[in-house]
Amino acid sequence: MSMLQLNINNETSRLRAVILGIADSNGKTPLLSEAYDPKSKQHIIAGTYPTEADMVNEIDAVAKILVRHGVTVYRPSVIENYNQIFSRDIAFVIGDKFIKANILPDRDKEYNAINHVTSKLNKDCILELPEECHVEGGDVMPFNEYIFVGTYSGEDYPDYVTARTNLDSVIALQELFPDKTVKSFELRKSNDDPYNNALHLDCCFQPVGGDKAILHKNGFLVESEYQWLVDFFGKENIFEISSEEMYAMTSNIFSISEDLVISDERFTRLNAWLESLGITVEVVKYSEIAKQEGLLRCSTLPLIRD
Repeated sequence: MSMLQLNINNETSRLRAVILGIADSNGKTPLLSEAYDPKSKQHIIAGTYPTEADMVNEIDAVAKILVRHGVTVYRPSVIENYNQIFSRDIAFVIGDKFIKANILPDRDKEYNAINHVTSKLNKDCILELPEECHVEGGDVMPFNEYIFVGTYSGEDYPDYVTARTNLDSVIALQELFPDKTVKSFELRKSNDDPYNNALHLDCCFQPVGGDKAILHKNGFLVESEYQWLVDFFGKENIFEISSEEMYAMTSNIFSISEDLVISDERFTRLNAWLESLGITVEVVKYSEIAKQEGLLRCSTLPLIRD
């Protein structure tokens, strides 16, 4: 069996291999008490929660684009009646290390469903953080010599099902990667209002095209931390999204390379900006999956970039 040589140092270098979630056998519409995020709750109440058939069509269209661009695409094994769309949450890669996320306890099955991928990894490359470290891949963004991490340190952390990454994880990541600078950002959390909830860092920020970034100010609790990112990338390189665009998950596109991204057809303003920079935009319909407060970056777990 040929082993996978992991390599991820940023969000935009040329993608070679990725795990993409699946929507098959996604299970029935959850009860309100089972929802993990405010947007899913909205759609459960309204009776507009997405159907499995629509979600399968949306995510499989992404798979076709990735394959067309020469990316090796792995998919999880199907667990009957279970949501396996958001593979970003279950693990993440930094450098040549595959870090298992300590996610919500009832999502452990999702990790087992990628055993056919993890079995191709050198055992020394698979790391698991201590139990007190809560972390999900949507909050972790390698950016060359930096690792950007979304977190929430409020004393009311246990009250928020939307708070997924704690300060223990920030400290643990810095210890694991002493050669990198771990920079954390406090995110705004709400269990009930999707307009005031940044579920993960990639709900309000993502680098694109090498030296540009998509950003939403209100996703950050501490203005100086938001300002740090503006200064780091340069105001002229930032695409600031509105609260309506943040609600639509506009920062959650996915880069195949610095000059090629997959984006949602609804993001007309962003897509025009990207194209004005010479970035090719592969447009998909992803509005049904987005009802679960996750989009393209959330559905992918990159394994190898150049």
